[in-house]
Amino acid sequence: MYKRQVLDGVNFTAREGEVTALVGPSGSGKSTCARLAARLWDATEGTIRVGGVDVATVDPEVLLTDYSMVFQDVVLFDDTVMENIRYGKLDATDEEIEAAAKAVHAHEFIMELPDGYDTVVEERGSTLSAGQRQLIAFARVLLADPRILILDEATSNIDTRTEEALQAGLQHLLKGRTSFIIAHRLSTIENADEIFYIDHGQIVEHGSHAQLLAAKGAYYRLYESQYAMIRVASGAPEE
Repeated sequence: MYKRQVLDGVNFTAREGEVTALVGPSGSGKSTCARLAARLWDATEGTIRVGGVDVATVDPEVLLTDYSMVFQDVVLFDDTVMENIRYGKLDATDEEIEAAAKAVHAHEFIMELPDGYDTVVEERGSTLSAGQRQLIAFARVLLADPRILILDEATSNIDTRTEEALQAGLQHLLKGRTSFIIAHRLSTIENADEIFYIDHGQIVEHGSHAQLLAAKGAYYRLYESQYAMIRVASGAPEE
């Protein structure tokens, strides 16, 4: 429970079927926005509406039937890959599960596991890479087919081996879905319909990726700093 005001006058609309991205420094209030939208927390002031309905008037369990959330740390169970994905839709057939895995580009690595979909995943997925765990989570969410998707730093710790597959899977997962992406890795949100830069609980600026780069404000500085780190890591010469 927060004992201080986290957000200050934050007011925005996430349009149906579009991707809304929240970026900014750690502790700026990004995750608070997402958790308020899903009514994991209740707002002390103001109103959050989904489809025009105040979420404070909706039972949280009912509200969450419309939501799926993927966090940085994926929860996997001591069970097979097949059953871990099936958790998104308990009555899903094996064929539906495999189709979901193929759609988010998880099928390829799954088939390389010792027993494919029947490979037992140790609790918390310790035998899989961070990227592989996220791909399983994406397949699970696609199977659930939620109206609203929240990704909270879901791609922050991905490994280079699965990064390309993860980005491709992410684009399929977002297609036609109302989505919130909270990210430090800006490559994840470059195609978002609207990006909000939040700092100290306030919206500093917003717009598309191209608009924010052209404005040369806080988002531009963050983008430039990340690009500089990529150049250094790759050994490319300074510009």
